[in-house]
Amino acid sequence: MASTKNNLQILFEDNHFIIVNKRSGDIVQGDKTGDVPLNDIVKSFIKEKYNKPGAVFLGTVHRLDRPTTGIVVFAKTSKALERFNKMLRDKKVNKTYWAVVKNKPAKDADTLVSYLIKNPKNNKSTSYNTETEGSKKAVLHYKVLKSLDNYHLLEVDLETGRHHQIRCQLSAIGSPIKGDLKYGFDRSNKDASIHLHAHKIEFLHPVSNELISIIAHPPKDPIWDACFSIDN
Repeated sequence: MASTKNNLQILFEDNHFIIVNKRSGDIVQGDKTGDVPLNDIVKSFIKEKYNKPGAVFLGTVHRLDRPTTGIVVFAKTSKALERFNKMLRDKKVNKTYWAVVKNKPAKDADTLVSYLIKNPKNNKSTSYNTETEGSKKAVLHYKVLKSLDNYHLLEVDLETGRHHQIRCQLSAIGSPIKGDLKYGFDRSNKDASIHLHAHKIEFLHPVSNELISIIAHPPKDPIWDACFSIDN
């Protein structure tokens, strides 16, 4: 059951992990902006909840882009961090995203395979159809879940985890994500978010070996609300 503490929506917590539903605008780790990152907010929550003296260990196992919402997993122990990182490398963590696009893809379901090159100067990735020097192979699977009057909801399952992968690959097929100016959408969202949401994660707990299946609901807004019925 999700709980909310000081705008922190906690989806799951045990001795090894804490999983939260990130808001748009939150940064997962500190950057040059100097804004308070999500990992520091979670550390403060743990320190206060358990009255911990000294520094709190918190391992960031993956990130979400600042304008993206949804599931972020943090490890509360070094053992959990090490084991979860191995699970990610071994592709034993299933992550599902929702994306809202204006232009419906040519196919209702498809696998996209491309080669991405990240440009650190503008923090943007470029997609190529063939392997290129310095590129990394990117694979995702999508299907159209719902079509509204002007937008389409896609479900995306990642096979690899590359920089801006979903944003870049959907843009490359002519379906940039709503609000994503960086990857070709024609206008921004008022709150600077993009309609990309980390909706679900499933993995076998690396310590207890139980199946962990977590769902995060998207933020309240007219477009997400119009799509929301698919989760009922």
